[in-house]
Amino acid sequence: MPTEATFLPVLRRIATDPAARGLLDDVAVIGDLVLTHDSIAEGIHYFPTDPPASVGWKLAAVNLSDLAAKGAEPVAALLSLTLSGDGEWENGFLEGLAAACESYDLPLVGGDTIALPAGAPRVLGLTAIGRTAAPAPPRFGGKPGDELWLAGTVGDSAAGLALLARDPASAGVLVDIYRRPVPLLAAGRVLAPVASAMMDVSDGLLIDVGRLAQASGCGAAIDLEALPLSSAFVAERGGGTPERLFAATGGDDYALLAALPPGTDPATLSLPDAARLTRIGVLTADEGLTLADRQGPVPLPERLGHEHRTA
Repeated sequence: MPTEATFLPVLRRIATDPAARGLLDDVAVIGDLVLTHDSIAEGIHYFPTDPPASVGWKLAAVNLSDLAAKGAEPVAALLSLTLSGDGEWENGFLEGLAAACESYDLPLVGGDTIALPAGAPRVLGLTAIGRTAAPAPPRFGGKPGDELWLAGTVGDSAAGLALLARDPASAGVLVDIYRRPVPLLAAGRVLAPVASAMMDVSDGLLIDVGRLAQASGCGAAIDLEALPLSSAFVAERGGGTPERLFAATGGDDYALLAALPPGTDPATLSLPDAARLTRIGVLTADEGLTLADRQGPVPLPERLGHEHRTA
């Protein structure tokens, strides 16, 4: 079954401009502008039963998270909107999108609309543009010895998704986090100037750590015991090794993963009061990903996170 990686070599032969960063990053960089594009698809990134306003919010938030990972301030956005049915769903979707754009000062300046055949699943896209005063940290700039830090928590969204999969009427903190992620823009602006490499965690912590390490020509060692879990996650699922592996592979976290020089003291950074920054591991000279908990080495799970595949 083809995956995203199947097509990357072809895309790299097309995307040869330096702004593309060799497609080793989640963004393009043109001068002080940072550009990103994410799409979300019905039945893959959200349930058809999800409130349309939450889908609109999420589309904006996932793109803003990519800007956060480069320390960029939002400047503008372009929307790709699919139309289907009587327009009631689209009106709700646009309410949620407008709320996110207002919350994060992201002006919508244009885009495109297309009509779908009846019954076709919706695929919605947004291009977000940001501006950064300092060089945007790439995904591929890490060095052996750099410490891996995580801003935010992992597992909440996957736990919320699991609740909805069991019962579409589920509600609560974890469901809210799944439906309405919060991009860590302020933390990203603080971390970007000191980070060797940085990206957001969207497909699962382990798979994204592996991507950052591989792009940087390094390996990574992760301490499962250090993974930051919320009280809501622990109350719902627990905090043992199986639960931590679930959290580390679930995806949709939109935490920020940063490789910082050895000995970096978070106390010297002017992080927002609510920011949670946790050291979770280190980049290594040996390639590959290793896990450990208080008992010692932990085998890698068969699935490290979400991989984009064709049917």
